[in-house]
Amino acid sequence: MSELDFKALELKVNQLIETCRLYHEKNKALLKENQTYKTERAQALKQKDLARHKVEGMITRLKAMEH
Repeated sequence: MSELDFKALELKVNQLIETCRLYHEKNKALLKENQTYKTERAQALKQKDLARHKVEGMITRLKAMEH
């Protein structure tokens, strides 16, 4: 291989390394975003359950008042 071939190969390898680095950073950001969504979902489910229990309690008390 000539010096020119080695330089071209080196350039391609460096580009590949940079591409891998960028994808690694994007992957880390997506994993963090995914964790945030999971946390928000868990909080929303907890709030939904709390609201459901409150409504069920109100319905029970209203039915008791009817009798």
